[in-house]
Parts: sequence; structure tokens; C-alpha cells
Amino acid sequence: MLTVGQSLPDFAGEVLLPNGEFAPFKLADQKGKWVVLFFYPLDFTFVCPTEIKAFNQLQSEFAKLNTVLVGASVDSVHCHKAWTENGLGKLSFPLIGDLNRELAQGCGVLAPEGFSHRATFIANPEGVIESVSINSSNVGRSAEETLRLLQALQQGGLTACGWEPGQPLLKVA
Repeated sequence: MLTVGQSLPDFAGEVLLPNGEFAPFKLADQKGKWVVLFFYPLDFTFVCPTEIKAFNQLQSEFAKLNTVLVGASVDSVHCHKAWTENGLGKLSFPLIGDLNRELAQGCGVLAPEGFSHRATFIANPEGVIESVSINSSNVGRSAEETLRLLQALQQGGLTACGWEPGQPLLKVA
């Protein structure tokens, strides 16, 4: 699995855009912005929509932080579209279709069963990973904690456990 200090893979694929259209997508085109790339196992499942909806509610907060928020699973963009139109609802960020599993393999999060683990990568504007987390497919992650981690990373200093925006950075004596 990719880890802190490594670069996100040079991935090029297709996404479902918020307007319901399909478009090409390259991680390299996101340079200059922070990236939150989160993988979820599969469309039309039980835990995944709870996370995706939580990220969707916070998308404007991520955008204020010069951050591209993008979800990914091993489903096709056509499956993503069917799911958003028949259950999940409208999203305000793109979903990567990783049907050939290139991105999941490149990030090291492809499960032996063929779906992606529930993983989150936060990369800085140079595309270098600053944070990685991975959960069992049975356990949802916190979109709020991902946002807090991004805010802490963007401070450029030492943040204490439980640091919240507006709190001071730790000082080195």
C-alpha cells in the first residue's frame, strides 16, 4: 500500500461528474490542489452510501481548502450513474470508475476479493501523500475526521491530538 511521503499514482481514467456526465480524469491534473481520494468497496452496498453522503455534505468545506474531493470504487462509471440516479442521490464531487482496478492496485488497496478496501489518501498540492487510513469494509470512516486531518496538515506545523481549527500550533521549546 502507498504510504506517507510517496506520490499518488499517475492515474488516468473516467469519472462520473456531479452533473451526471462522464469525463476523463487524471490525478496529475490535480497538481496545485490538495486531493482527498477515498476508496469504497462497491456501489449498491450498505455502509458505502453513509460515507459518501457524509463526504457530500462536507464537499463545500473541502473546496474552501483548495481540495479536490474524489471517490473511487471498482465499479464502472455507468454503475455509479445508475446508483446516483436510483438510491444514492446527487453528489457534488466526482466518482472514479476503476473497473480495471488500475487505481486500486496502484494505491495498494485492492482486496483479494476484487473490491477496494475502504481507504483514504490525503495528498498535498505536489501529489505527495500526507495521510493514509484504511478500514475493514464493515466499518465506515468519518468524513469529519478526514476534513480535520486535512485542516491540520494544511497548518504546516505541529498540531496536538484532537487539534481543531482555530487552536494554536504546538511550540517547540
